[in-house]
Amino acid sequence: MVANTALTDQEIAAGLQGLPGWSVQAGKLHRAVRFQDFVTAFTFMTQVAFAAEAAGHHPAWNNVYNQVTIDLATHSAGDAITQKDLDLAAQIERLAEKWL
Repeated sequence: MVANTALTDQEIAAGLQGLPGWSVQAGKLHRAVRFQDFVTAFTFMTQVAFAAEAAGHHPAWNNVYNQVTIDLATHSAGDAITQKDLDLAAQIERLAEKWL
């Protein structure tokens, strides 16, 4: 599968099966993660930033105190969900598991 090709609803649903807490909201992969405190949330975001930079694929996200909200879509695919988004979501999930 080409990383910049929009996935079908069935492909997205299959990919979400392995991503607990992730859903599709407003046409993007979405996850809100609540941590113990602000420092933990910020540490998590820093680790995600390095993973995203290495992948060349960056999330739209927001942090308020101990909660980080993440949305993923591929701009070069018309803001559709692609394999790149599922792959980054899986990396993010592995990083979050260390802190939850």
